[in-house]
Amino acid sequence: MPDACAVAHGEAVDAPAERTLVVVFASPVAGFLVRYAADLGYRVVLFEPDEARATDAPDGSDVQTTMPSPGPDADVVVTDHHRPELGRVLEAALAVPTRWVGVLGNPRHPGPHVEALRALGVPEPDIARVHRPVGLNIGSRHPAEIAIATLAGLIADRNGRPGGFEF
Repeated sequence: MPDACAVAHGEAVDAPAERTLVVVFASPVAGFLVRYAADLGYRVVLFEPDEARATDAPDGSDVQTTMPSPGPDADVVVTDHHRPELGRVLEAALAVPTRWVGVLGNPRHPGPHVEALRALGVPEPDIARVHRPVGLNIGSRHPAEIAIATLAGLIADRNGRPGGFEF
């Protein structure tokens, strides 16, 4: 049986490499990201700088109110681009070693993170490290679908694959 088939049948399951996902801001999408990413083998940290909103985190979440320093293999996903803390949060995420940083948002609208980071004096090469949109283009319209598309995009990127149906 080919390796892919063995994995699909549960016969050759390798333990996933240690991965960290920092989900930024407690939001409906964040709730699904936290659950689904844990199933995919991620160590998940929910960063919510507003202590009052931190109580909206899914049960059992590792919630932190200061930006963690997760390491060079970590992925950071900002789930709300309307928050006033957006620029400062991204500035902090860009200041620590991470593999990937992205902000959810509609690609047909300018990303508010660009001006927020420029206003803070963040250099253009660092601003360019912020991915937007995030995830695969599957026409996501609901929080669970957005979380699935986001995680699929992170997995494709981590594995050096384009995503979608291109093999």
